[in-house]
Amino acid sequence: MAAEERKIKILLVEDNHMNKVLVKEILTLHGYEITEAASGTEALKSLMEERPDLILMDLHLPGMDGITATRIIKSDSRNSSIPVLALTASAMRGEEGELLTKGFDGYVAKPIERKKLLEAITSSMPDRPGEKS
Repeated sequence: MAAEERKIKILLVEDNHMNKVLVKEILTLHGYEITEAASGTEALKSLMEERPDLILMDLHLPGMDGITATRIIKSDSRNSSIPVLALTASAMRGEEGELLTKGFDGYVAKPIERKKLLEAITSSMPDRPGEKS
């Protein structure tokens, strides 16, 4: 497989089983490679082992929440360029700006909609070729 054909790796940080299954199914069907973590702490451990191209981060996680984990990720120069999208059930008008000040590069509202999830990923990775349908 040529370098330009390699799968885009996404770290999915989500503790809700049904959300995890749904997001993983959508992304796998669209050719993404998924690594999972169920907490902010697990996400940080995963980053030590493998560098994803993008992170989908739930805000409300057991132990270390998604906001804290994102701050830590973005404060590390090795990981600061990785786009981090918040997964949130509380995405109200105006909240996106607040999330951006906390280090997120965008957000995907829950319940997850396939089209919006894929658009958010594509727009967060401008250096990547567009999605193949």
